[in-house]
Amino acid sequence: MTGQVFSPAGLGAIDARLSDAGLLDAAMEEAGRAVAAQVQANFAGRRALLLAGGGANGGDALVAARLLAAWGHEVRVLAAPARHFLTRLNRRRLGAFGVRPLPLSAGAVTRWAREADVLVDGLLGTGFTPPLRETLAGVVEAVNAAGRPVVSIDLPSGLDAARAQVPGAAVRADLTVTLTGWKVALLFGPAAHRAGEVVVAPLTLPQEWRRAEALADCPGDAEVGALLPVRFPDAHKGTAGRVWVIGGHPGTVGAAALAGLGALRAGAGLVTVHSAAEVPLITPELMVRRRADLGTALSEAYGAGAPDAVCLGMGLGPDAAALARQVLGWGRSTVLDADALQPELAGAGHERCVWTPHPGEAGRLLGVKPGEVAADPLAAARALRERFGGVFVLKGGPSVVAHPEGLTVSRGGHPGMASAGMGDTLSGVIAALMGQGMTARDAAVAGVRLHARAGERAGARHGYGLIASDVSAELGGAWRDLAGAFAARGRE
Repeated sequence: MTGQVFSPAGLGAIDARLSDAGLLDAAMEEAGRAVAAQVQANFAGRRALLLAGGGANGGDALVAARLLAAWGHEVRVLAAPARHFLTRLNRRRLGAFGVRPLPLSAGAVTRWAREADVLVDGLLGTGFTPPLRETLAGVVEAVNAAGRPVVSIDLPSGLDAARAQVPGAAVRADLTVTLTGWKVALLFGPAAHRAGEVVVAPLTLPQEWRRAEALADCPGDAEVGALLPVRFPDAHKGTAGRVWVIGGHPGTVGAAALAGLGALRAGAGLVTVHSAAEVPLITPELMVRRRADLGTALSEAYGAGAPDAVCLGMGLGPDAAALARQVLGWGRSTVLDADALQPELAGAGHERCVWTPHPGEAGRLLGVKPGEVAADPLAAARALRERFGGVFVLKGGPSVVAHPEGLTVSRGGHPGMASAGMGDTLSGVIAALMGQGMTARDAAVAGVRLHARAGERAGARHGYGLIASDVSAELGGAWRDLAGAFAARGRE
């Protein structure tokens, strides 16, 4: 099932629908059960200290406490005065199991955490807006100082669900059981660094409610694998896509070569690098055309035989904007990266164009600081597409794809991918997929995940210190993994 990302407003709208349908109590029961099941499955000790705030998040914690008690755990609860009617109801239900909540305070957390094997953070949920009250900030600091594993319900208390920043004091969780779907704070750092491992508890909801309120999709490998093209036995290099890579200025020639290698490893039948400088021959299958005057040379070459896809910008140099405008005028499937990402190209994109900025480049395109892009990547990706047209891949961990149907968040990858040339490889991968007939949207979504999966495989092989060619070498295995996930779902 495709995952989704929700805003606090969207989750509030779902809660209102649940309330109107008389299902809010059932949803809280399901949420608490999901939390209790994760506590029981992941922590060997039987002693649990649950912290319940006064809102609905606290109600989820009280349900979890009741179920853990029923399953034989030693349960202690510290609770704030209940504000939500279901929180009050579940406090009474918990009493029937012989568990009487004690008043919540920083001192109580410090006192009782010594006797617990795990702490469950049900203090604040997605409705929280910073800043924390001083007394609650003290509780959060006591949780972090307790030296016990922490399970957070929905998101670590103190985080703003809609933002990637850490606004102040916030719980550091080892495991977060997030309800309904993903939140921005659980996807993007530095806020996501507080969440530990994240388990999504989807809850039982009508799919139309999810679609109506979701900010973005977050597909799994089976959904991505379904997008990949299938090659027939009579395929040949002419049917597998001809890709041009245009880039490589003196001093930056490796970037174009890495893009070409990425395109080859992602299945392009024929890849040619057009460069104003001598490009290193990193593999004999990569064709290289050196031209001092790229603009004239490209016009002549295009007339002789148009490519199926073009990858433009990596190490292109000072004439990048003019060359990009020229290539975009061809109307071919085009990936723009690095030097081709110029603010003066606003509005020049078309439906077969994919732009691939990292946050620094995105900030330059939007005229804002990179930190503003990183604080709200979903809004930044949406704004980029509206200003420039086409499809946007805002690269990061995770990456965001903005396309005509909305937003897609692609998780995965490996920390070792934080090295030069990874973006060049990704651009080549996306161009190869478009050259094989995929739409710009599908090629971007599949290309980002294919590249990330290759990075995961490279990380498993090398451990750390990855280079771009390590990732290119794993693209075939990554393709097999994604296609296999799709095939396995079909057999279920």
